Amino acid sequence: MDLSAYRPNVGVVLFNRQGQVWYGRRAGVVGTQTWQFPQGGIDDGEELLQAARRELAEETGVHSATLLDQTRDWIVYDFPEDMIGKKIAKGWRGQKQIWFAMRFEGEDSEIDLEQHHEIEFDAWRWGALSEAPGLIVPFKRAAYEQVVAAFARFGAPA
Repeated sequence: MDLSAYRPNVGVVLFNRQGQVWYGRRAGVVGTQTWQFPQGGIDDGEELLQAARRELAEETGVHSATLLDQTRDWIVYDFPEDMIGKKIAKGWRGQKQIWFAMRFEGEDSEIDLEQHHEIEFDAWRWGALSEAPGLIVPFKRAAYEQVVAAFARFGAPA
C-alpha cells in the first residue's frame, strides 16, 4: 500500500491507574459517535513521541504521562468521500497513524480542555478500552479496533 497520500498523524490512548482510558467528545460535532482519543498531525521536524506529547497537552492539558508502548506500523484509515474540510482540500486520502499508550500519572484536575486555542473536545470521561470502536465515527472504526488490540494488555479486565 502506498502511504504517501495519507497524512502523517499520531494518536494517544491515555490509561489511568485503574486501567480505564480517556475519551474526549468532539466539540461542535452532533451525534452519538463523537467520542475519541487525542490525535493530531505531526509538525515538520517533529519526532513521533514529541508530536504525541504535544497533541496530548494541547487537547487535554495533560503533561503527567509516562510512555507504555507504541504501535510499530502505521494504522491507516480513509476519509469518507463526502467529507469536506482542509485535509481533503490538501489532497489527503486519509490518515496514517502511529499510536502511543501512556499512563496518566496526575490527578483529574490536571485535565483542561481549554488548554489550546483550538478546542478539540467539549467533554471528557474515563471508560473501558473495549468501548472505543463503538464510540468513534464509522470510518475510523477499523483503525480503533487495531488500537484496542495493540494496547488491550494495559486496560482493566472486562
